[in-house]
Amino acid sequence: MCRTVDLRQAVLARNDDDARRLRAELAARGTVVVNLLSSPGSGKTALLEAELGLAREREVPVAALTADLATENDARRLARSGAPVKQVLTDGLCHLETAMLRGHLAGWLPPDTRLLFVENVGNLVCPASYDLGESLRVVLASVTEGEDKPLKYPTAFGLANLVLVTKADLAVAAQFDEAAFLASVARVNPGVEVVFTSARTGQGAGALLDRALAVLAGAQVHRPVMAGAHDHTHDHSHDHDHTHDHGNNHSHGNGNDHAHAGAHDHPHPAVDLS
Repeated sequence: MCRTVDLRQAVLARNDDDARRLRAELAARGTVVVNLLSSPGSGKTALLEAELGLAREREVPVAALTADLATENDARRLARSGAPVKQVLTDGLCHLETAMLRGHLAGWLPPDTRLLFVENVGNLVCPASYDLGESLRVVLASVTEGEDKPLKYPTAFGLANLVLVTKADLAVAAQFDEAAFLASVARVNPGVEVVFTSARTGQGAGALLDRALAVLAGAQVHRPVMAGAHDHTHDHSHDHDHTHDHGNNHSHGNGNDHAHAGAHDHPHPAVDLS
């Protein structure tokens, strides 16, 4: 008797099992992973560099891992923030997988890290299907990419816990239709929060950091309703007390409360990620 095996489904199932284990291990040590997905050139690195700088100013133990097919350009840029940064070269692979992430964290991730930002390979297709053990999945799109981007990439946007619009300062020049974009997002992911940002002007500064800290403090993230969505809504509360002033971010969506606190000195058991 012959049986047909869907190799891709088997690979994804194995990755999902790995992701669940990694998420649990990191949660045990008090670390939250933020997975950033976008097209190339969306401004992901510029935004992350600014957010890492803010985290350092607030004395939040933070680290970043950035993935590319080639060059260490992004790692050099992110390292200017003063945060621990590691470059992953995927050797042509268009996405990260949990086993790859685990391998690069072993022996490198500082034990006191509370937020780990993963800048995925610039691609809205392959990375969308791979859970990396993240607690917050963020999809970015710049105003120069068009209002129908979420409709063209429904899996990426449909599984997002948060959507960030970058390069908002170029909206007028790009003739960006904000209402049309929000309608596109709502079609594939009803209720997800959308925040407009600009690394150049500082609009939305700290929004990503604030949302990540909220998850660290135990807040529930938006749960996508897309069929087959990964469950990134696990309880990550560790009795942290984090208070930060969010400022006036230009945001849309579910109106979740993201109030946090300020102390970050909490002992957590060491976890062997080898």
